Amino acid sequence: MNDQHRQPSRDRRAALKSRHRRAIVEAAAALMTESGGTGFTVDQLAERADVSRRTVFNHFRSLDDIVLEVFGQMLEAIVDSIEANLTAADADRPGSMFDEFAAAIRSTDLLTPITRLKQFLKQEGHEPAPSRAALFERAMNDVSARLAAIMTRRHPRVDPLVVDLMCGALISGGAVTVQRWEQTTGGVVTASSRRVWSELLDRMIAVNRDGYGSVGPASS
Repeated sequence: MNDQHRQPSRDRRAALKSRHRRAIVEAAAALMTESGGTGFTVDQLAERADVSRRTVFNHFRSLDDIVLEVFGQMLEAIVDSIEANLTAADADRPGSMFDEFAAAIRSTDLLTPITRLKQFLKQEGHEPAPSRAALFERAMNDVSARLAAIMTRRHPRVDPLVVDLMCGALISGGAVTVQRWEQTTGGVVTASSRRVWSELLDRMIAVNRDGYGSVGPASS
């Protein structure tokens, strides 16, 4: 009888904790969208989420952990899109794993979410502080690990180290490509700048596929 009474109580507490955590993350995402950055305070976050400061810290150790959770949810859409775009290539054909992964990356809108993330990291137009830049790197590493897990499931006979190296190289290369795209276009997403992005992305994929020695001089 006692166990029967305790179970609904535990369920209610678990539901309340889940609701509070979701409210905190949603409030953080709203504040980031409104301000265009991550410069909100714990008090502002608690007020928006309609919880106490103590509740915020019951769920997260720091504001950085909350920001990272928001980033993770945004990047989850990238992972889902890449997974949806993966082609049904023959896993036994040499090079097919790389080609199908590269094709899925080309078919995914990476530019919009990544530029939005980078904008959130900047404070009043300045480059992000090292601690916040590290959050972006942590989030991208998580994307790489999750994509490697997906590719390992699709190609179970391939050496997991090879899969990790491939995903890590392409995701890291994508981050570098975004930086070059920003330098070239000013970081504004337009039809023209998307064409620049596609060209840079193709170059990055070619370098990872064919090796650095095969690359000729940059086009003018």
